[in-house]
Amino acid sequence: MNWPHRFVGLGAFLLACLLSVPAIAVDEDVETFARVVVGETQLRSGPGVAHRVVHVAERGETFAVQGREATGFWFRVYLSDGRTAYVLGDVVETVAVGEDAENAPSAPGFFAAPNLASASGGVAMMGGLTGGIGYAEIRPALVLAPAIAIEPYAGLALTRAGRRFLFGGGLTLNLAPDWAIAPYVHLGGGGLTRHRREDQAADSASESVFHARAGGGLLISLRWGVLLRMEATNTILFTADSYDRQLTAIGGLGSYF
Repeated sequence: MNWPHRFVGLGAFLLACLLSVPAIAVDEDVETFARVVVGETQLRSGPGVAHRVVHVAERGETFAVQGREATGFWFRVYLSDGRTAYVLGDVVETVAVGEDAENAPSAPGFFAAPNLASASGGVAMMGGLTGGIGYAEIRPALVLAPAIAIEPYAGLALTRAGRRFLFGGGLTLNLAPDWAIAPYVHLGGGGLTRHRREDQAADSASESVFHARAGGGLLISLRWGVLLRMEATNTILFTADSYDRQLTAIGGLGSYF
């Protein structure tokens, strides 16, 4: 058996096959987008009508396509806030454009407008200082409108003398609900309970006062629905016979849903 001749023949055969295949030009700068061609359509969390609606799109809205599902005619696309959604292929047309094309749609960036238009609730976990003491707070939200939310809250501060438990509710006004970086105003009130350690001399192991607070901060909306909140409030602690004021500065992460 003449192995060298066999290898030469096999190489010649493969070369002939490669030369016979027509060249296909691939432009790596070309991206595919899905443009809505009906009056209104629903984008869902999965490829099927049984999945939850995450966005309602109107005619002309365009989304960057991630891929197409093998089952059914559903496109997997990016929403403006970076989340993934699915749209039925019958209600969109696909457009392939280059990155440098004029008026070309773009995939979502690092920042994205919050989904306040469709949100009904939310939650935030924040921490910082209140009156120079370490403080942590959880704050759920009931979204009444894109610019208005009712936010109950509960917070805990630990001191050498004991712990402080803050609780109450407030109203938050988002001054620019369509902006990725937006200022907001917060007004709230409730109570505060001080629990002293057992080794601290006092007439009572606990003490309760009222509080009111006012302030504001920045709501920074990132991709995938993640929110970064930074806030400063002026908190007033009071009873019928006493009055005290302290500054609270906190920040943390949250989300609207």
